[in-house]
Amino acid sequence: MNKIWKFFQYGYLIVALICLIEGIIRISSGSELEKGYLFIGASIFITLVFFFKRHFRKKVEKRNSLNK
Repeated sequence: MNKIWKFFQYGYLIVALICLIEGIIRISSGSELEKGYLFIGASIFITLVFFFKRHFRKKVEKRNSLNK
């Protein structure tokens, strides 16, 4: 089960990249600045979630390996 989560965590980075690209496109068009900033903010938040979840998963794996 833990191997599956390793692959799913990279989905966060893919979504963050898509949000970043969408935000840049909207800002460069000039018509939807607020939505563009919202997409860039979402991409930053999603990236932080990725690093938090990865850190937490490694912490749990380390604890589980010590208990065995």
